[in-house]
Amino acid sequence: MPRIVVDVMPKPEILDPQGKAIVGALPRLGFTEFSGVRQGKRFELTVDGEVTEAVLAKAREAAETLLSNPVIEDVVNVEAIND
Repeated sequence: MPRIVVDVMPKPEILDPQGKAIVGALPRLGFTEFSGVRQGKRFELTVDGEVTEAVLAKAREAAETLLSNPVIEDVVNVEAIND
């Protein structure tokens, strides 16, 4: 079944305490290549039938009104994936 993936991230000006905790732990675990982390959310919406432009538009609308908090988060990606 086709799916639509929606990625949501905190706005750049919003503090990300989870990301800060992760970036602090990385060097202690031997991962010294990374200097920053922002943690977001990923949603997978299953679609019955074909993913059309109209269905993608509805997914974007759902992402902006329900899946994200527009005050502190940005919807950064809405795309169809076919397995």
